[in-house]
Amino acid sequence: QEDTANPRVPHCYYNGSANAYSVADVKYSPWGVTANLTFAESAGRGGEKSTSPIGSLRLEVKYHDNHLLQFKIYDYANKRYEVPVPLNLPESPESAAEKRLYDVAVQSEPFGVQVRRRSTGTVIWDSQLPTFTFSDMFIQISTRLPSQYVYGFGETEHTMFRRDMNWHTWGMFTRDQPPGYKMNSYGFQPFYMGLEEDGNAHGVLLLNSNAMDVTFQPTPALTYRTTGGILDFYLVLGPTPELVVQEYTALVGRPVMPPYWALGFQLCRYGYENDTEIAKLVEDMKAARIPHDVQYADIDYMERQLDFTLNPRFAGLPALINKIREEGMRFILILDPAISGNETDYPAFTRGLEKDVFIKWPNSEDIIYAKVWPDLPNVVVNDSLDWDTQVELYRAYVAFPDFFRNSTTEWWAREIAEVYDNPRDASRSLKFDGLWIDMNEPSSFVHGAVGGCRNRELNFPPYVPQLGSRSEGLSFKTLCMEGQQYLPDGSPLRHYDVHNLYGWSQTKPTLEALRNLTEERGIVVTRSTYPSSGKWSGHWLGDNTAAWHQLDKSIIGMMEFSLFGISYTGADICGFFGDSEYELCARWMTLGAFYPYSRNHNGKGSKRQDPVAWNSTFEEISRKALNIRYTLLPYLYTLMYEANARGSTVVRPLLHEFVEDRTTWEIYKQFLWGPALLISPVLEQGAAGVNAYLPDARWYDYHT
Repeated sequence: QEDTANPRVPHCYYNGSANAYSVADVKYSPWGVTANLTFAESAGRGGEKSTSPIGSLRLEVKYHDNHLLQFKIYDYANKRYEVPVPLNLPESPESAAEKRLYDVAVQSEPFGVQVRRRSTGTVIWDSQLPTFTFSDMFIQISTRLPSQYVYGFGETEHTMFRRDMNWHTWGMFTRDQPPGYKMNSYGFQPFYMGLEEDGNAHGVLLLNSNAMDVTFQPTPALTYRTTGGILDFYLVLGPTPELVVQEYTALVGRPVMPPYWALGFQLCRYGYENDTEIAKLVEDMKAARIPHDVQYADIDYMERQLDFTLNPRFAGLPALINKIREEGMRFILILDPAISGNETDYPAFTRGLEKDVFIKWPNSEDIIYAKVWPDLPNVVVNDSLDWDTQVELYRAYVAFPDFFRNSTTEWWAREIAEVYDNPRDASRSLKFDGLWIDMNEPSSFVHGAVGGCRNRELNFPPYVPQLGSRSEGLSFKTLCMEGQQYLPDGSPLRHYDVHNLYGWSQTKPTLEALRNLTEERGIVVTRSTYPSSGKWSGHWLGDNTAAWHQLDKSIIGMMEFSLFGISYTGADICGFFGDSEYELCARWMTLGAFYPYSRNHNGKGSKRQDPVAWNSTFEEISRKALNIRYTLLPYLYTLMYEANARGSTVVRPLLHEFVEDRTTWEIYKQFLWGPALLISPVLEQGAAGVNAYLPDARWYDYHT
């Protein structure tokens, strides 16, 4: 119903009659609870089959460990899609009744699940609310919260670390979307950490991969809405914030252990003209005595942006890579998932057809074709034309590999191997040390497919979550939702259900291919993530802008990915879009020296912003900040080991160390490296000092 008198209340809200599920056969055991839920026919079903409540549901609560429980609501009569992401769960429950940190109660009229922290009596989850509904394409559940202090959910750009609970709805659906307010972006992270009023902490994961949104209400409460799958919640009880992350990463997987060299300073740009430009940059950095351990090539190194090819302008790149590696540096190449289908001689596509790796229309042998970066052969691109015209005239048709299939991972490994060891010409082998996987939301420059999608209901479901592209449906800048994918055992999947897992499914095969070739740990950096992506990769915060407001947002982003179990993170130093200016870039180089993933990267058409692009004073600022970083690398490497071994955070919010100090619950313009080093950067233009908060402890001045 509507409340026109109060503009802060959403346009429509529930009047209390929606949750019409009754509860029966509640059985408590030492290992959990089960119950049957039945929809009251008297409430009336109404609507289409896709939104009509499912009649009978099953609730299963499992006490996996003293600090970990799961509750799952699903249709036991009809098998529904469930997320094929494996979690680390004990084979049999390992909780002892007297040692459990929680008690669970199943409630009726209306149905709800209540989880209470045993030591304090605080209710940390309480879904006995009238909003619960469960249909084929619309599932909704709400919970009251113990406090206003909620952190997490992503990937979206936020203005604070703590989430604003005053009627904000945020969508989650992976999309090629540069960071922006209320814009669903590259990753899908349905996990949050909640603080209780006494400083205890807990974490909640909803293991669901369908398009989703979450409304934050001042009650305080949360309302989840998802467009498919089941409700599969996992709660970890901490009780400290740091223990929450350790318990969560024990569940989804510990952060990857990067090689030591990957903690060095890195340079990249989209728009290098040729390998000579890269070679000169390396020499200039050396001459300026500025630390520079890793150099990149963006899609410029490819012929017409085709994966696994070499642009004639970069014919000297193999020799350059060999030279800088002999001098102790490392090299990382970019790869995109989209494979051109417009070539007459392109082994990657031909072998992909042979291996049947590409996503197709359902019940068809026809590949779904989209358009991304690869250009058509034999065209001269006119950059002065508008973007849509360029895409229409110059871009090739591309196919998307289905990385769930074993045949695809084998094909992907072979294509990568032929870049590393070129079987036709050894002098063209690119001896990379790491791989950077981009555009894997997956991104497309046309909506759905060339010629459009065929299934309106899947692309415009009855409920489209609050996404940045809501009016455009789910296929905006990506594949059609009816795309047919397959699990390794041959079970069919709809892209509708697994869209948010695309980058996740590409990441592990990429790391395995890299490690098999280099016989070293290596590093993979991915743009699109899902819970457990951190096991195999790091993540950069995407195509940001050269603007002052991006500095504190990068700290918020890193702290959120610390919660998500991805330690190796950072933003593009000095900004990707737009021209960076001197003061901004100097401040950003100083902040970026303390990103675990420290890379200066900018976009095509923007002016250079690397440390040797300015003047000698700028070089001195960069050298000084990076020398502090390098002095501290043994400590940073140790923190990365602690993250990998125990799930500790590397970029650590102050509240993780000083949770008894409520002031820290709001801080996001400072951050810690592990337990011991506090970084309080300059974030404002023209600032001559920093207002930093020092919690009550014995602090030492690093510089003295």
